[in-house]
Amino acid sequence: MKTLGLAVLSAVLSVLVFPRFDMHFLAPLCLAPLFVAAAWERNGKRRLLIGWAAGFLYWFGVCHWIAEVLRHYGGMNLGLVGLAFFLFCVLKAMNWAAFTWAAGYLAHSRWAVLLLAALWTGQERIYGPFGFAWFALGNAGADMGVPMRLAPLVGVYGLSFVFAMMNAAVALLVLRRPRVELAPLLLLPLLYLLPALPEIEQGNATAVVVQPNIRERQDWTADETEAAIRGMMLQALDVASPRQPNEMILFPEVPAPFYENDSKLRDQAVQLAGVLQAPVLMGVVSHSPKGPLNSVLQIAPDGTFGPRYDKMNLVPFGEYTPELFDWVGKISEEAGSFQPGGKTVVFAVKDGRAGVYICYESVLPHFVRGIVSDGATVLVNLSNDGYFGQSAAREQHLLLARMRAAENRRWLLRATNDGITVTVDPAGRIDRKLGVLRKASARVRFSYVHEQTPYTQHGDWFVWGCLAAGLAGLALVMRRG
Repeated sequence: MKTLGLAVLSAVLSVLVFPRFDMHFLAPLCLAPLFVAAAWERNGKRRLLIGWAAGFLYWFGVCHWIAEVLRHYGGMNLGLVGLAFFLFCVLKAMNWAAFTWAAGYLAHSRWAVLLLAALWTGQERIYGPFGFAWFALGNAGADMGVPMRLAPLVGVYGLSFVFAMMNAAVALLVLRRPRVELAPLLLLPLLYLLPALPEIEQGNATAVVVQPNIRERQDWTADETEAAIRGMMLQALDVASPRQPNEMILFPEVPAPFYENDSKLRDQAVQLAGVLQAPVLMGVVSHSPKGPLNSVLQIAPDGTFGPRYDKMNLVPFGEYTPELFDWVGKISEEAGSFQPGGKTVVFAVKDGRAGVYICYESVLPHFVRGIVSDGATVLVNLSNDGYFGQSAAREQHLLLARMRAAENRRWLLRATNDGITVTVDPAGRIDRKLGVLRKASARVRFSYVHEQTPYTQHGDWFVWGCLAAGLAGLALVMRRG
């Protein structure tokens, strides 16, 4: 029972690290109880159980808003909501269970500080490919100047490694291990030798971002759709004019039925681009032979239509339904039937190249890195966080998006339906922020950046190396008994 209690304590502390609690100072401590529990619990099956219990509580606490989404927008009764969310937490907890089982071996190694940190960091990389990607521990360091120096070098996973290493050291102190085993901590002062974060600067280019605050659930008539389109165009005109040159006009992903082939939508977008002499980038629903696509359409000032980006990484339950959850209700009219796009698109704008990605894609470091590697000099994230309601998910999503800017040293322009619409500088700091749950638009400043960071150039070699080192260390420790 003592080891179970320690594992549960780690889950609670890990939840407190992230929004809406934002106790980032707990990041170097939150996993230490779990590491101690793994070291004390000699029975492998019980380690799996306590790790699974901790993981279940962690995902339940961090992603509790998923249940609200399914309840309010999925058309599901309370019983089905509970079952779906329970299964989600069960599956997501498997990473914690496997790690805790392995930690029981690694914690007794003389290299426990490095091996525990490596395996924890490595397992974070497989959150996405094996389901729903959300928080890596390193995201807690978004407002920590010194740890953030690692982001452009090895991505968020560098921060995860540092925090996990500190957690392991705390655990070894509790276990009264020889002080020499804490020697890897002597590497931490080297962080001060890394290049400092870029200074705060005002951007030298401008863009218009529109936050239309369109309701999430509505039966749309043709007149209502046309009025919503017209309202968005007027919002852009409220803050821009032909006498004020802008690099682009950004309209977010919205819950309204804005279809690419809608002639009224296209006509008004063409007129706006022509009047303001700036390209328009807007979220639309397009179609393929296999089904609908969540897309971004570009309209040039001369009225021509540029390339279209079709979202490649779809949201589970919102845009597609995982096979195990075919019975789950749909969130939007096309939910569960969206098709993934086939390639990234970098849009040519006036003086640079905009790397555009949609909503959930901002949580995937490797995906956004690839867009910058393809030549993006500014990042653009069009999103609809309205399904999150007033839960902590909005702040969580923003925290993840900020890390992508820092990893790639790019300005981020984030236009959302009803918040949080922001501009983020190349260090991941918020530069401009619009109010949540209200109609708003703004003319924001940013700069194009052409230099590429080591993380942009070389990708996830560090985190894959961590996973390999952790597994190799596990195999060696188990072989030696």
